[in-house]
Amino acid sequence: MLAFLGLLTIVLLLVLVMARIVSPVVALIAVPIATALAGGFASELPAFMTEGIQTIAPTAVMFIFAILFFGILMDAGTFDPIIARLLRAAGHHPPRITLVTALLAMLVHLDGSGAVTFLVTIPALLPLYDALGMRRTTLATIVALAAGTMNTLPWGGPTLRAATALDVPVTELFNPLLLPVTTGLLTVLGLAYGLGIQEQRRIAQPRAITVAEMAPATKPFARPRLLGFNLTLIVAAVGVLISGLAPPHVIFMVAFVMALTVNYPRLKEQRERIDAHAKAALLMASILLAAGCFTGILKGSGMIDAMANAAVEHIPPAIGNHLAVLTGLVSMPASLLFDPDSFYFGVLPLLGTTAEHFGGEALAVGRGALLGQMTTGFPVSPLTGATFLLIGLTGVDLGDHQRKTMPLAFLVTFVMLVVAIAVSAIPF
Repeated sequence: MLAFLGLLTIVLLLVLVMARIVSPVVALIAVPIATALAGGFASELPAFMTEGIQTIAPTAVMFIFAILFFGILMDAGTFDPIIARLLRAAGHHPPRITLVTALLAMLVHLDGSGAVTFLVTIPALLPLYDALGMRRTTLATIVALAAGTMNTLPWGGPTLRAATALDVPVTELFNPLLLPVTTGLLTVLGLAYGLGIQEQRRIAQPRAITVAEMAPATKPFARPRLLGFNLTLIVAAVGVLISGLAPPHVIFMVAFVMALTVNYPRLKEQRERIDAHAKAALLMASILLAAGCFTGILKGSGMIDAMANAAVEHIPPAIGNHLAVLTGLVSMPASLLFDPDSFYFGVLPLLGTTAEHFGGEALAVGRGALLGQMTTGFPVSPLTGATFLLIGLTGVDLGDHQRKTMPLAFLVTFVMLVVAIAVSAIPF
């Protein structure tokens, strides 16, 4: 009975969210409450929900302040000089331009937002691509690969969701993937350079163009004199985060306060900058807290364990013993089938618990999922609005973008998976 209710909960969540019948927040709260009531857990529901919310609260706090922190630094123009130098360095050489495209997308995606990455990167580089006769599909592909691989960062949406669903600290989940992700980023740079070589061969004589005019315009809230301080603050925050010296939510709370007060000491400016980024931060935080209710109910009621026990009876040991690797292999294509909330809050806990029944680790399954599911896969998925923003800004067809980008995205995932196995982040 519990296994059936758990499966029904996941199926209903997938249908309601993927069919856009209700918002993820509504589905994550209402569906498990309904099935738990049907299972006779009325009196235990408040305790299940409270326990789930308490578990996810630090992650939600981290996400709120990470978005505010990087948003403040974007407003202050911290990355603008770097962008301008990258554009100058690109000149009119296609391979340089494609490398700069990848580096710029990686840099801007530090805030974990695909929409911001595309809104900053595409308008800055599109005139350069058009002037030299380079294909817009190449621009879309490189930006997608760079942003997708960067989406595995500890404060990125998929990583936070996976840590929430598996009830583990973000650093415990991500840190073993540091070398694989770094290798993935280097792979993206190599692919970008290769695409640049293709463009150079295709274009007979690239026309020289002055790119100084392509540099980002000065922002009204820019703080160029504080560039050194802001860059140092970023390096310090990320360094402490990876080292594990302090909890992630504490790191970003402190870093946010320092960035805000130093860059915008006046109360009015502080309010304006917080208001500018509060919507995105609170929207994701509400989803994470709702996910706490979802996972709290499924775990507290025993639905997750019951589904895992049922799955163990039907999964051959040869498959169950390699569930983490198999998850890594299908993670990128799975982005076409599952949105991040459905997969990480509905499917991943089941996969993780099933792996444990076969003697594996749920953490390893989570790491396998992070190598592709809504990371390298998010900029090609029709389930994310960011994909349509990307193709809309570049003016390319979704089918053309997917045909060109998906094989390369899968290649990046495969490379990261191989490295993850080699460094024992994922057992084979």
